[in-house]
Amino acid sequence: MKIAVIGIGLIGGSMALDLKKRGFANEIIGVDNNPQHANIAILSKLVDRTATLEEAVEAAELIILATPIDVGKILLPKVLDLCTGTSKVVTDVGSTKAGLAVQIANHPNRGQYVASHPMAGTEFSGPLAAISHLFDYKTAIICDREKSSEQAIVLIQKMYEALHMKVIFMNSSEHDVSAAYVSHISHLSSFALSLAVLEKEKDEKRILDLASGGFTSTVRLAKSSAEMWVPVFHQNSENVLEVLDTYIEKLLLFREAIYHKEDEKVAELIHESNKIQKIL
Repeated sequence: MKIAVIGIGLIGGSMALDLKKRGFANEIIGVDNNPQHANIAILSKLVDRTATLEEAVEAAELIILATPIDVGKILLPKVLDLCTGTSKVVTDVGSTKAGLAVQIANHPNRGQYVASHPMAGTEFSGPLAAISHLFDYKTAIICDREKSSEQAIVLIQKMYEALHMKVIFMNSSEHDVSAAYVSHISHLSSFALSLAVLEKEKDEKRILDLASGGFTSTVRLAKSSAEMWVPVFHQNSENVLEVLDTYIEKLLLFREAIYHKEDEKVAELIHESNKIQKIL
């Protein structure tokens, strides 16, 4: 199978690496508007060759759109147009889905598209961040199954199985709510904590010298790129604001209890939060 990967960054590059290594594809064609990224992808053997968007879509049987979601909204209709009269299958891996679903709802080639989201990643970006085994034993979400052809669904399921992922099905709106709670708020929290510490560190130089494992793991996501996350927060703003309001509400509960030295209340909040262990 020939696969076109549009956007050879962390996700697209890591998918290309393992899909080729595990025999799901015999040729990976890369597309990237950054010439340096394209060259790195070739030198790192993430892709077999690079091409223009039109050339890659024409040659491939499966097209994976792995760009930031604002770029994806522009490219997806164009890619579907290029698939007219073929049996090519298109998927994207963006972390928001509802806006995209509305945009291409009436496209004549809608059945050839599968909305998907592999729930995996790191704080790094670009082709040099691509790694093997990134997706192993993680969850991939396929959205709006009923709007895609059975052939397309089967192919994308097989693709994620080749990546050793568990596949679950949701609708786009449910997905965006869940993603806001389990992914998007984590990044916002990390960005905010990093800003708070950097501001204080201007006066107390030893703060970052004393930072250890807990701090490092908490702010790890603050190294994530604005290019990726600004469009996510924009596209999923309604759900992100809802979860952000809930998060602020819980922070204020801690603040109030600590301010009034209500140790039992603080302990109660911590014990309640410990229940997350049963889920994780």
